[in-house]
Amino acid sequence: MTAGTSKPKPQLDTSKPHPARVYDWLLGGKDNYAVDQAVGQAIPPEAKGNARRNRAFMRRASAWVARQGIDQYLDIGTGIPTEPNLHQIVQEILPESRIVYTDNDPIVLRHAEALLISAPEGRTDYVQADVRRPQEILDHARGLLDFSRPVALSLIALMHFIPDEDDPYGITRTLVDALPSGSYLLLSHTTFDEHPQYEEKVMKAYREGEIPLRMRDHAEVGRFFDGLELTPPGLVTATHWYKDEPAPADELSGFYAGVARIP
Repeated sequence: MTAGTSKPKPQLDTSKPHPARVYDWLLGGKDNYAVDQAVGQAIPPEAKGNARRNRAFMRRASAWVARQGIDQYLDIGTGIPTEPNLHQIVQEILPESRIVYTDNDPIVLRHAEALLISAPEGRTDYVQADVRRPQEILDHARGLLDFSRPVALSLIALMHFIPDEDDPYGITRTLVDALPSGSYLLLSHTTFDEHPQYEEKVMKAYREGEIPLRMRDHAEVGRFFDGLELTPPGLVTATHWYKDEPAPADELSGFYAGVARIP
Protein backbone atom coordinates (compact mmCIF):
# COMPACT_ATOMS: atom_id res chain seq x y z
CA MET A 1 0.00 0.00 0.00
CA THR A 2 0.99 3.62 -0.40
CA ALA A 3 -0.09 6.88 1.13
CA GLY A 4 -0.52 9.94 -1.02
CA THR A 5 1.27 13.22 -0.63
CA SER A 6 -0.67 15.75 1.36
CA LYS A 7 0.35 19.09 -0.16
CA PRO A 8 0.02 20.77 -3.57
CA LYS A 9 3.17 20.79 -5.67
CA PRO A 10 5.25 23.89 -4.86
CA GLN A 11 7.03 25.91 -7.51
CA LEU A 12 10.43 24.52 -8.51
CA ASP A 13 13.15 27.21 -8.50
CA THR A 14 15.90 26.23 -10.95
CA SER A 15 17.74 29.54 -10.66
CA LYS A 16 19.47 28.50 -7.43
CA PRO A 17 21.30 25.27 -6.59
CA HIS A 18 19.83 22.91 -4.02
CA PRO A 19 21.69 20.35 -1.87
CA ALA A 20 19.46 17.45 -3.00
CA ARG A 21 20.16 18.18 -6.66
CA VAL A 22 23.91 18.70 -6.10
CA TYR A 23 23.96 15.33 -4.33
CA ASP A 24 22.05 13.78 -7.22
CA TRP A 25 24.72 15.08 -9.60
CA LEU A 26 27.49 13.69 -7.41
CA LEU A 27 25.78 10.29 -7.52
CA GLY A 28 25.57 10.42 -11.31
CA GLY A 29 21.87 11.26 -11.45
CA LYS A 30 20.04 13.24 -14.13
CA ASP A 31 17.63 15.27 -11.99
CA ASN A 32 19.75 18.38 -11.61
CA TYR A 33 20.33 21.65 -13.40
CA ALA A 34 23.27 23.78 -14.54
CA VAL A 35 23.34 25.68 -11.26
CA ASP A 36 23.62 22.43 -9.31
CA GLN A 37 26.26 21.06 -11.66
CA ALA A 38 28.31 24.23 -11.22
CA VAL A 39 28.55 23.62 -7.48
CA GLY A 40 29.42 19.96 -7.98
CA GLN A 41 32.09 20.77 -10.55
CA ALA A 42 33.65 23.39 -8.28
CA ILE A 43 34.40 20.95 -5.46
CA PRO A 44 37.12 18.28 -5.54
CA PRO A 45 36.33 15.16 -7.61
CA GLU A 46 36.68 13.00 -4.50
CA ALA A 47 33.22 14.25 -3.52
CA LYS A 48 31.62 11.89 -6.05
CA GLY A 49 33.16 8.83 -4.45
CA ASN A 50 32.39 10.15 -0.99
CA ALA A 51 28.72 10.55 -1.90
CA ARG A 52 28.60 6.92 -3.06
CA ARG A 53 30.35 5.73 0.08
CA ASN A 54 27.94 7.67 2.27
CA ARG A 55 24.98 6.10 0.47
CA ALA A 56 26.55 2.68 0.95
CA PHE A 57 26.62 3.39 4.69
CA MET A 58 22.90 4.19 4.55
CA ARG A 59 22.21 0.84 2.93
CA ARG A 60 24.26 -1.11 5.48
CA ALA A 61 22.87 0.76 8.46
CA SER A 62 19.22 0.57 7.36
CA ALA A 63 19.50 -3.16 6.71
CA TRP A 64 21.09 -3.73 10.11
CA VAL A 65 18.35 -1.76 11.90
CA ALA A 66 15.69 -3.74 10.01
CA ARG A 67 17.36 -6.96 11.15
CA GLN A 68 16.89 -5.71 14.73
CA GLY A 69 13.16 -5.87 14.08
CA ILE A 70 12.49 -2.16 13.44
CA ASP A 71 9.67 -1.83 10.92
CA GLN A 72 8.97 1.94 11.09
CA TYR A 73 11.17 4.65 9.54
CA LEU A 74 11.16 8.44 9.40
CA ASP A 75 13.64 9.52 6.72
CA ILE A 76 14.30 13.27 6.67
CA GLY A 77 16.36 14.75 3.87
CA THR A 78 15.34 11.95 1.55
CA GLY A 79 16.86 13.37 -1.60
CA ILE A 80 16.06 12.43 -5.17
CA PRO A 81 15.20 8.71 -5.41
CA THR A 82 18.26 6.55 -6.12
CA GLU A 83 17.70 2.82 -6.00
CA PRO A 84 17.75 1.03 -3.74
CA ASN A 85 15.75 3.49 -1.68
CA LEU A 86 15.36 3.01 2.05
CA HIS A 87 11.97 1.34 1.79
CA GLN A 88 13.32 -1.18 -0.72
CA ILE A 89 16.15 -2.09 1.64
CA VAL A 90 14.09 -2.53 4.78
CA GLN A 91 11.02 -4.08 3.15
CA GLU A 92 13.20 -6.79 1.67
CA ILE A 93 13.90 -7.79 5.28
CA LEU A 94 10.57 -6.80 6.86
CA PRO A 95 7.92 -6.44 4.12
CA GLU A 96 5.45 -4.90 6.56
CA SER A 97 7.70 -1.89 7.19
CA ARG A 98 6.24 1.62 7.04
CA ILE A 99 8.33 4.55 5.85
CA VAL A 100 7.68 8.30 5.88
CA TYR A 101 9.98 10.26 3.58
CA THR A 102 10.56 14.01 3.96
CA ASP A 103 12.46 16.59 1.90
CA ASN A 104 12.21 20.32 1.25
CA ASP A 105 13.15 20.29 -2.46
CA PRO A 106 10.09 20.36 -4.77
CA ILE A 107 11.91 18.16 -7.30
CA VAL A 108 11.84 15.30 -4.79
CA LEU A 109 8.07 15.63 -4.59
CA ARG A 110 7.92 15.30 -8.38
CA HIS A 111 9.61 11.93 -8.02
CA ALA A 112 7.61 10.83 -5.00
CA GLU A 113 5.88 8.07 -6.95
CA ALA A 114 9.16 6.17 -6.95
CA LEU A 115 9.27 6.52 -3.17
CA LEU A 116 5.70 5.35 -2.75
CA ILE A 117 6.01 1.97 -4.45
CA SER A 118 5.72 -0.09 -1.29
CA ALA A 119 5.69 -3.81 -0.71
CA PRO A 120 2.03 -4.94 -0.50
CA GLU A 121 2.40 -5.71 3.21
CA GLY A 122 3.89 -2.31 4.05
CA ARG A 123 3.24 1.35 3.38
CA THR A 124 5.13 4.49 2.40
CA ASP A 125 4.33 8.18 2.49
CA TYR A 126 6.03 11.43 1.48
CA VAL A 127 5.69 14.93 2.92
CA GLN A 128 7.19 18.16 1.62
CA ALA A 129 8.67 19.79 4.73
CA ASP A 130 11.80 21.34 6.19
CA VAL A 131 13.76 19.75 9.05
CA ARG A 132 13.91 23.19 10.67
CA ARG A 133 10.21 22.67 11.42
CA PRO A 134 10.49 19.31 13.15
CA GLN A 135 7.10 19.42 14.83
CA GLU A 136 5.39 19.72 11.45
CA ILE A 137 7.21 16.60 10.29
CA LEU A 138 6.33 14.69 13.44
CA ASP A 139 2.66 15.66 13.20
CA HIS A 140 2.50 14.30 9.67
CA ALA A 141 4.49 11.15 10.46
CA ARG A 142 2.06 10.21 13.22
CA GLY A 143 -0.55 9.69 10.53
CA LEU A 144 1.31 6.60 9.32
CA LEU A 145 3.76 5.61 12.06
CA ASP A 146 2.83 4.30 15.50
CA PHE A 147 4.95 6.31 17.95
CA SER A 148 4.14 3.92 20.76
CA ARG A 149 6.52 1.46 19.05
CA PRO A 150 10.17 1.94 18.02
CA VAL A 151 10.89 4.12 15.00
CA ALA A 152 14.18 4.57 13.15
CA LEU A 153 14.98 8.22 12.45
CA SER A 154 17.25 8.65 9.43
CA LEU A 155 19.23 11.91 9.07
CA ILE A 156 21.67 11.00 6.31
CA ALA A 157 23.91 13.77 4.91
CA LEU A 158 21.50 16.43 6.14
CA MET A 159 22.54 18.26 9.28
CA HIS A 160 25.66 19.84 7.78
CA PHE A 161 23.23 22.05 5.83
CA ILE A 162 21.83 23.40 9.10
CA PRO A 163 24.01 26.24 10.42
CA ASP A 164 24.58 26.75 14.13
CA GLU A 165 22.15 29.66 14.29
CA ASP A 166 19.31 27.30 13.28
CA ASP A 167 20.08 25.07 16.28
CA PRO A 168 20.79 21.70 14.61
CA TYR A 169 21.24 19.96 17.96
CA GLY A 170 17.92 21.27 19.25
CA ILE A 171 16.18 20.14 16.06
CA THR A 172 17.64 16.66 16.41
CA ARG A 173 16.71 16.51 20.09
CA THR A 174 13.10 17.47 19.30
CA LEU A 175 12.89 14.61 16.81
CA VAL A 176 14.62 12.08 19.06
CA ASP A 177 12.60 13.02 22.13
CA ALA A 178 9.39 12.22 20.23
CA LEU A 179 10.49 8.61 19.72
CA PRO A 180 9.92 5.78 22.21
CA SER A 181 12.60 3.70 23.90
CA GLY A 182 14.15 1.17 21.55
CA SER A 183 14.08 3.53 18.58
CA TYR A 184 17.22 4.31 16.58
CA LEU A 185 18.97 7.35 15.14
CA LEU A 186 20.90 6.85 11.88
CA LEU A 187 23.04 9.88 11.07
CA SER A 188 25.87 10.81 8.74
CA HIS A 189 27.55 14.21 8.52
CA THR A 190 30.31 15.65 6.34
CA THR A 191 33.64 16.64 7.84
CA PHE A 192 36.96 18.16 6.84
CA ASP A 193 38.80 15.94 9.32
CA GLU A 194 39.84 13.57 6.53
CA HIS A 195 40.30 16.20 3.82
CA PRO A 196 41.52 19.43 5.47
CA GLN A 197 43.24 20.49 2.24
CA TYR A 198 39.85 20.92 0.54
CA GLU A 199 38.20 23.16 3.11
CA GLU A 200 38.73 26.48 1.35
CA LYS A 201 37.67 25.16 -2.07
CA VAL A 202 34.53 23.42 -0.82
CA MET A 203 33.37 26.30 1.35
CA LYS A 204 33.89 28.74 -1.53
CA ALA A 205 31.80 26.61 -3.91
CA TYR A 206 28.87 26.31 -1.51
CA ARG A 207 29.11 29.95 -0.46
CA GLU A 208 28.96 31.09 -4.09
CA GLY A 209 26.01 28.73 -4.61
CA GLU A 210 24.30 30.31 -1.58
CA ILE A 211 23.96 26.90 0.06
CA PRO A 212 24.57 26.99 3.83
CA LEU A 213 27.26 24.49 4.82
CA ARG A 214 28.58 23.81 8.32
CA MET A 215 31.14 21.03 8.33
CA ARG A 216 31.76 19.58 11.81
CA ASP A 217 34.56 17.63 13.44
CA HIS A 218 34.26 14.33 15.32
CA ALA A 219 33.37 15.92 18.64
CA GLU A 220 30.76 18.20 17.08
CA VAL A 221 29.09 15.34 15.20
CA GLY A 222 29.19 13.28 18.37
CA ARG A 223 26.94 15.81 20.08
CA PHE A 224 24.03 14.69 17.90
CA PHE A 225 24.17 11.38 19.77
CA ASP A 226 24.25 12.82 23.31
CA GLY A 227 22.22 10.67 25.68
CA LEU A 228 21.90 7.82 23.17
CA GLU A 229 23.58 4.40 23.08
CA LEU A 230 25.93 4.27 20.09
CA THR A 231 26.06 0.79 18.65
CA PRO A 232 29.47 -0.66 17.70
CA PRO A 233 31.63 0.44 15.95
CA GLY A 234 30.48 3.81 17.33
CA LEU A 235 30.89 7.13 15.55
CA VAL A 236 33.35 6.39 12.76
CA THR A 237 33.97 7.45 9.19
CA ALA A 238 31.30 6.13 6.82
CA THR A 239 33.64 3.58 5.24
CA HIS A 240 34.36 2.06 8.64
CA TRP A 241 30.77 1.48 9.75
CA TYR A 242 30.47 -2.25 9.16
CA LYS A 243 28.71 -4.95 11.16
CA ASP A 244 29.07 -8.22 9.29
CA GLU A 245 32.39 -7.85 7.49
CA PRO A 246 35.73 -6.07 7.94
CA ALA A 247 35.89 -2.42 6.96
CA PRO A 248 38.24 -1.35 4.16
CA ALA A 249 41.65 -0.61 5.63
CA ASP A 250 42.46 2.86 4.28
CA GLU A 251 39.37 4.11 2.43
CA LEU A 252 38.35 7.70 3.20
CA SER A 253 34.80 9.00 3.02
CA GLY A 254 34.56 12.63 4.15
CA PHE A 255 31.64 11.63 6.40
CA TYR A 256 31.20 10.62 10.00
CA ALA A 257 28.46 8.07 10.53
CA GLY A 258 26.79 6.34 13.43
CA VAL A 259 23.74 4.44 14.58
CA ALA A 260 22.46 4.85 18.13
CA ARG A 261 19.68 3.30 20.17
CA ILE A 262 17.33 5.47 22.19
CA PRO A 263 17.33 4.09 25.77
